[in-house]
Amino acid sequence: MSMFCNQCQETAKNTGCTIKGVCGKTDEVSNIQDLIVYVCKGLSYVAVEARNKGIKTDEENKFIVNALFMTITNANFDKEAFIKEISRGIVLRNNLFVKLDMEFEHDSVNWCLEDLEKKASEVGVQTIDDNEDIRSLKQYVTYGLKGMAAYVEHAFNLGYEDEDIFDFIQKALIATTEEHDVDEMLDLVLRTGEYGVRAMALLDKANTETYGNPEITKVNLGTGKKPGILVTGHDLKDLEDLLIQSEGEGIDIYTNSEMLPANAYPAFKKYKHLVGNYGGAWHQQLTDFESFNGPVLFTTNCIVPPRKAATYNDRIFTTGAAGYPEWKHITDRFTNGQKDFSDIIAMAKTCKAPTEIESGNITIGFAHNQVLALADKILDAVNSGAIKKMVVMSGCDARQKSREYYTEFAKRLPKDTVILTSGCAKYRYNKLNLGDIGGIPRVLDAGQCNDSYSWAVVALKLKEVLNLDDINQLPIVFNIAWYEQKAIIVHLALLYLGIKDTHIGPTFPGFFTPNVLAVAKEKFGLEVMGTVEEDLKVLLN
Repeated sequence: MSMFCNQCQETAKNTGCTIKGVCGKTDEVSNIQDLIVYVCKGLSYVAVEARNKGIKTDEENKFIVNALFMTITNANFDKEAFIKEISRGIVLRNNLFVKLDMEFEHDSVNWCLEDLEKKASEVGVQTIDDNEDIRSLKQYVTYGLKGMAAYVEHAFNLGYEDEDIFDFIQKALIATTEEHDVDEMLDLVLRTGEYGVRAMALLDKANTETYGNPEITKVNLGTGKKPGILVTGHDLKDLEDLLIQSEGEGIDIYTNSEMLPANAYPAFKKYKHLVGNYGGAWHQQLTDFESFNGPVLFTTNCIVPPRKAATYNDRIFTTGAAGYPEWKHITDRFTNGQKDFSDIIAMAKTCKAPTEIESGNITIGFAHNQVLALADKILDAVNSGAIKKMVVMSGCDARQKSREYYTEFAKRLPKDTVILTSGCAKYRYNKLNLGDIGGIPRVLDAGQCNDSYSWAVVALKLKEVLNLDDINQLPIVFNIAWYEQKAIIVHLALLYLGIKDTHIGPTFPGFFTPNVLAVAKEKFGLEVMGTVEEDLKVLLN
């Protein structure tokens, strides 16, 4: 079977990419990603039974999470990296298997690396189930699990784990290999949202207990005269390791895209060479990386394949789940456990300082702890009518022209509305001069896409304080920008929390069938983005 991929906003014609994905992923890489998910299903069968018999599965749990993370849109384009991990997954599975006195019928438990390319072409999403609606719901769950895996990996990188989340991920993967009816699959969709909430809460705890609660912070957008390293992606532990190793080395560190929120954590403010943020959302990297002049570290996904004429290819480094053919991938660690970033630091010293592309600053740091500290002020503004609506505009950005909708929507919001944002979708409007309401900025940035959890915490607290019966009675509306799997798990988390009538856009996910779409609209009040004018009328009513 040739490539078929419909898991993200870059799905061609919203029906599935073939031959080569819009994201740049090739037929071979797409198939091999399907195969590693298949291997994870087989390993899940064995790992669940192993735990039932009291056998520890720590290594297997983390392998499955990292493997799923590697398949997220724009995370890893390196076929050889996937083949290496597939082989490791088979070894882990077989080592557990011999400890169990039982047999498994499913092929994913018994397949052993023969005819790898052929097998990879036979286990894609179109083979999940003959019924297209069941297949759609199984994809819904699978893509939610991929997004959840990203958050779980960031948490365990900081030493925080929840065994129940690992167990759920594996049992849900197994469920995608079994026969289920629509109602059973809808239940699994919502339980995926439930565990998505748990995963985001776990990561929030990991981040804040390690680095402190984000606080209101003005971040420099200009550049200094020293050479620099640009850090993009989501993994705060990687940033910390780099900051420790580069201190006193005569170079500056800049955040990019989803790493911008790191500047608001108190623990990072002691590093004076963390000087600010450079560039915009992930899809602007083709120009931002050129003008930065120094090396770039990808800690997670959001890779845009470089143009043939790109001058920065030899200055890109990846680590963790990220990867791209011929880019250097950092895996070595020092004896203290830190990743060894010596090569990227050495390269930075030979490079020119970044070319300045903007100046001034931007205010961030409005995660739930900070917003709740302002709760009295916000409630006074709500009760007085100064704030009539709070619009959650979280999620992921993308490069399509239709994404300009979010800029125009933000511009046209009445001055008595506040935007609650997180994720890289904010780059569509976070540099607009939208002013404030009684000293409360009209754009409150909670952080990364996983920090959408902050708005759930805030909403639940406001519901409690206002003594409301239903969270949907709050003056909060949701206009979510979906792009890839981390946005899917955020969306599922909102559904689990009972939040209805959310708008997502610019289009519905490509894996939705007409019947699944109809159910989502009826059960959850889900609506696709319309025109700016139409949505302003509906959401602000």
